[in-house]
Amino acid sequence: MLEKKTTEFLEVLSSKEPVPGGGGASAAVGAFAAALGMMVASLTEGKKTYAAVEEEILCAKDRLKEIRDRLVHLADEDARAFEPLSKAYGLPRTTEEEQKVREEVMEEALKEASLVPLTIMETVLESMAELEVLEEKGSRLAVSDAGVGILFAQAALEGASLNVLINTKMMKDRETAGHYEQRAAELIREGRQRKDRIYERVLKKLQ
Repeated sequence: MLEKKTTEFLEVLSSKEPVPGGGGASAAVGAFAAALGMMVASLTEGKKTYAAVEEEILCAKDRLKEIRDRLVHLADEDARAFEPLSKAYGLPRTTEEEQKVREEVMEEALKEASLVPLTIMETVLESMAELEVLEEKGSRLAVSDAGVGILFAQAALEGASLNVLINTKMMKDRETAGHYEQRAAELIREGRQRKDRIYERVLKKLQ
């Protein structure tokens, strides 16, 4: 999905096509967050003022590149996971047997469609840790970019959580659904705490 030009991606996102949807868009926003962190690192490396922390900056940059690339892949995975769910909605349900088959297929598809956005959330949360390093130790001239990055990351995190919930809501296996929902809630709590901390520091540096 993200190999398209940004304008092409937006055109498809704007259409009635089933994918990309909220999950793919969340992965895309998360990738932008990681890319902004990489920019902060690029603007910091090689500067004498930051020589003492250059190794940490370069490590954060490398990790963010890996995270960015993973999120690009997860945008496609989200589309792939939705396909069987989309087909399951169209299965016949006239007889009891057809109804049973449809429910079984739906249940498996809903589980898979929940796991991908959960993975997006976990991946975005990883990027937030690196953005915190860059906000603390990166170039002061790029601190606003670290701030934008953490806001994008939080949006991606919470956006992906909605794609978890829309699927778990329909699952018959309430134990598994509850587990996924609990994990999503934990990730949001941790993300909000980190976002609030970083964003507050960014504002103080800019005021």
